[in-house]
Amino acid sequence: MSLHRVVALLNPPQPPFELACAAEVFGTVHTDVPVRYSFRTCAVRPGAVQTTVGFAMLVDAGLEALREADTVVVPGWQPHGASASPAVIEALRAAHDRGTRIVAICTGAFVLAQAGLLDGRRATTHWRHADRFAATFPAVQADPDVLFVDHGDVATSAGTGAGIDLCLHLVRSDHGAAYAAQIARNMVLPPHREGSQLQYAAQPAPVRADESLAPLLEWAASRLDTRLTLDRLAEHAGLSSRTLARRFTEQLGTSPGQWLLGQRLDAARVLLEQTDLPVESIATRVGLASAVNLRRRFRAHLGTTPGAYRRTFGET
Repeated sequence: MSLHRVVALLNPPQPPFELACAAEVFGTVHTDVPVRYSFRTCAVRPGAVQTTVGFAMLVDAGLEALREADTVVVPGWQPHGASASPAVIEALRAAHDRGTRIVAICTGAFVLAQAGLLDGRRATTHWRHADRFAATFPAVQADPDVLFVDHGDVATSAGTGAGIDLCLHLVRSDHGAAYAAQIARNMVLPPHREGSQLQYAAQPAPVRADESLAPLLEWAASRLDTRLTLDRLAEHAGLSSRTLARRFTEQLGTSPGQWLLGQRLDAARVLLEQTDLPVESIATRVGLASAVNLRRRFRAHLGTTPGAYRRTFGET
């Protein structure tokens, strides 16, 4: 399998965390994960690129690197909303015209919008800059209430950590849920988060460590083939049903039922990829009761069928 070439376009002062989101997902080599991506950086002017936190990075490639990319990532852009140079706009448009996937993390969406790649499309950026983004680019359907938006050829994410969500989503789209889960496991992260970025816009009261949902989530994820009602989850956690539902909203941005459905669909995806079990058996194993229900959920949430998904990502 040829490597999928990912190139990050940097601009001084470069936010290092947004770059690290892409570098960790696409560029880090783990002994237990097959290498399917290559990763490099470029800038308008190769050399030392200053960051927003006081150190500089050495970038050895110019915009010509974009001509070799399968995916271009714009990992943030400072100052917020600053105009990109004509050379950058031209290079991004040319890459997109060649069929290269163009991805923006956080304020990188401003650059994609300047290039006209988001006109008439839904897009997102960090919630702090969402109003300015919407006002500056009225042709773009700005959506501040999502973690990311993926159109296939163009994708945008909300602020900072949502860049990881988007990158892992792209890996799932490229190579399936099991491969994405391997990368996420090495990062000590869930393969995907539920909910929207608006849950992070406010400043909720900090959740005490002893109220963490992690033990409950681990317990439930190991019992997906059983009947897991809200009352049963609450009983195991030693909480009232109402309190547990509130904790899910505060910590995960979703309800217990939606979280469980996501876990069951992820488990089904892995079984479809890695086994030749019948769809009916998979539905039972992941707690979705029947093949009919699994197919309905797959269609509603993933836009495809279990059979089509297995043909695309199956390993057996």
